[in-house]
Amino acid sequence: MTMPGWSRWCEPIPPPKLWPCAVGYSSGSPPQINPRMCRWRPRWIVSVIRSADGVSAILRTASPACKMRRARVGRGAFPPSERVDVLSIATKKPATYHCPATRWSLDDLVAALPQHRLRPMSRSSLWRILEEADLKPHRSVYWLNSHDPDFEAKAHDICQLYVQALRFYQQGRVVICADEKTGMQILQRAYPTQPVQPGKPEKREHEYIRHGVRALLASFVVPTGQLVWNLGQTRTSADWAAHLMHVVQQLPAMQRYDWVVDNLNTHWSLAVCRLVAHWCHVPYRPQALQRGVQRRAFLSDPTHQHVFHFTPKHGSWLNQVELWFSVLARRFLKRGDFASAHDFETRLGDYMEIYNTHHAHPYRWTYTGQPLVRATPFSQTRRQRRQGRAWFSPRPQRFERALYPPRPYKRSAG
Repeated sequence: MTMPGWSRWCEPIPPPKLWPCAVGYSSGSPPQINPRMCRWRPRWIVSVIRSADGVSAILRTASPACKMRRARVGRGAFPPSERVDVLSIATKKPATYHCPATRWSLDDLVAALPQHRLRPMSRSSLWRILEEADLKPHRSVYWLNSHDPDFEAKAHDICQLYVQALRFYQQGRVVICADEKTGMQILQRAYPTQPVQPGKPEKREHEYIRHGVRALLASFVVPTGQLVWNLGQTRTSADWAAHLMHVVQQLPAMQRYDWVVDNLNTHWSLAVCRLVAHWCHVPYRPQALQRGVQRRAFLSDPTHQHVFHFTPKHGSWLNQVELWFSVLARRFLKRGDFASAHDFETRLGDYMEIYNTHHAHPYRWTYTGQPLVRATPFSQTRRQRRQGRAWFSPRPQRFERALYPPRPYKRSAG
């Protein structure tokens, strides 16, 4: 309804401060937005309605520019072939595309696209493609390959000992994991440590006073979780043989002892062979034990009372005592502040006694020695397990998530 005496005509009022991105105001068209000059737009168009009597009214109407969202690149903007080419570039070395960097960045990938004859893509588009494929070229972890041809057989043998350790112990057979932790530094902080406070962590002094190092020879009894140890300044073959003798004296008499050790030369020295020959009442012939292969074969003889099981090359992680060494480093060594070597030895002895009395427990071993096999294709990555299954597709429907639950790993059949 039009009020009498009013003649409508619109005249935009200039704002107090001009927007550098809004140019070309007119009475019938919204302001033109220059997206290169700013990232926000004016929200309102102010109009004035004047009457013949000189009375004016001010109206504000929402500008179409404020209803415009930021342009998004649709999923069909880049076909799957171009996305695969981007992933192919990201999985290769930067030197392949004449990039001097040793790892990819988004800027380097943008510069490498023309060499692959691809359309230019923005950094955000590349990031979305890599994120959908759960590909992180900027990340890297260490990896150690085992070149032992008998890795699977040795790993399976050791894992079977762990799985049946409790039953063996009830039958008079004990499984022991032995190793040494060398180079434990005895450090004293130059200034006192500031205790933890609300909102503030504990503060340790960076400078320290070094009081030497110690070597810990430890044996982990698999069925009970008990620790038997020797602490000294060296870890020679004589020290290792003395430690084995100490372990046997501390444990109850058993019909058989299974030792899990790594391939360090002190673990299969002549001193160890002499000790095992004495325990097992077998002749000791040093002439037949000149080589390491011969000594390891002698110690691994299943007919002996003491049988040594050597972990595969680069497979010392199969030794359960390594798990306990990690506990020792985190609970005792990492924040240690020791006034002297005697203080270190005393406190370490107290920690070991308390651990054996109150905290010792067997570890639940879940690895069976069989290689892990992926049960799903490449598309079932960590991101797809969290947000969807399909590769380069939106989030799946509810029935898809219900019928295809994520299964990251499974054991090989047979």
